[in-house]
Amino acid sequence: RVTRPNFQPMLSVEEAFDIILNQKRDFGVESLPFMQARGRVLATPIVADRDLPPFNRVAMDGIAIRFEDYEAGTRSFNIHSTVAAGEAGPEQLPPGHCIEIMTGAALPAMVDTVIPYEQLQLAGGQAAVQATQVRQGQNIHFQAADKAAGAVLVPPGCVIGPIEMSVAAATGNTHLWVKKLPSVAIFSSGNELVEVDEHPTPFQIRRSNNYAVQAELQAYGIDAQIFHLRDDKAMIIAELQKAVQHFDVLILSGGISAGKFDYIPEALESVGVKKLFHQVRQKPGKPFWFGIRDKTVVFALPGNPVSTLVCLLRFIKPWLDASLGFERPVMTASLTRDLQFEPRLQWFVPVKLHQGASAEWLATPVTNRGSGDYSSLLEASGFLELPSDQSVFSAGEAFPVWRWFQG
Repeated sequence: RVTRPNFQPMLSVEEAFDIILNQKRDFGVESLPFMQARGRVLATPIVADRDLPPFNRVAMDGIAIRFEDYEAGTRSFNIHSTVAAGEAGPEQLPPGHCIEIMTGAALPAMVDTVIPYEQLQLAGGQAAVQATQVRQGQNIHFQAADKAAGAVLVPPGCVIGPIEMSVAAATGNTHLWVKKLPSVAIFSSGNELVEVDEHPTPFQIRRSNNYAVQAELQAYGIDAQIFHLRDDKAMIIAELQKAVQHFDVLILSGGISAGKFDYIPEALESVGVKKLFHQVRQKPGKPFWFGIRDKTVVFALPGNPVSTLVCLLRFIKPWLDASLGFERPVMTASLTRDLQFEPRLQWFVPVKLHQGASAEWLATPVTNRGSGDYSSLLEASGFLELPSDQSVFSAGEAFPVWRWFQG
């Protein structure tokens, strides 16, 4: 005898999401060499170890003068010496003399104005000023003009990219403290699924959802492990019992609806996973199941490819962002044509995104033949989320859009 899942009343997308966010986790922190930290979330701030810039920095190739000499009428200066970036300048400079100096060099203390080569005529050790106007302090990037020593340059919660790595290097941070990533297990399920390198019978298909989820998580640096569950209740229970003891997060695809062989909801509860909800008022992805056991969080997603991706983008990734202390702004896009949808469900429409004449994001619906039509997603950039309290959606209306990783 097969026990059918005991469905609770369906939650709204917002109610389900609130429950999920209430189960965010802190996986701790770890120190990594800064060159290995790209894509990770910074856990402690990067601060300036000295003033930025650390000295009065020359901003143009040319000559450095005392402005008082120019103000007194001097227009042709004797070149005293030449200073390149990284070199110490002279300690003294006679009146009416200048220093030929390069971009990036530290400005010697006795000079206060830089005139670029383009406004000079150089000959016979002399630099004749051709400029019609010279301002005191021009072409100098003054010490601490950007940031003072001790200032926070990169706050916690930032995703480390090329610029953050550059700042880390410039401030002497050979290692960075970053948020630890969770250990994740991804399960596909169903006897109809075979591996990628196998030849399916006319009644089988190759596994693909697990690889889509794994690829999306790789953008975080998560190296999720992949498993497959056959439609064998005892085997499913045994595999899930091991998984909840060894992984922080379980993501399952398939086997969670009301079919005769959909054992996973019952199996999860039998291994101690507490169900927090099962079914969400959305299309696609309505049978979505969510639960917890101790520190392990379990997302059981519908098995159709489009449903799996909707739940991944709308629920799992925002939960992961929140757990890692990262705030990702929700993007919106405007419909390019009218749509109509009658069921009182939150509707996730595959869309192609592009930018309009004013750089606004526009969303063009992609023809999709249901939640099993994964090939249509090749034309899409993500899903536009249309609210359940509307049935008519007009061109020009803006709605949230959930994108997958753009490689």
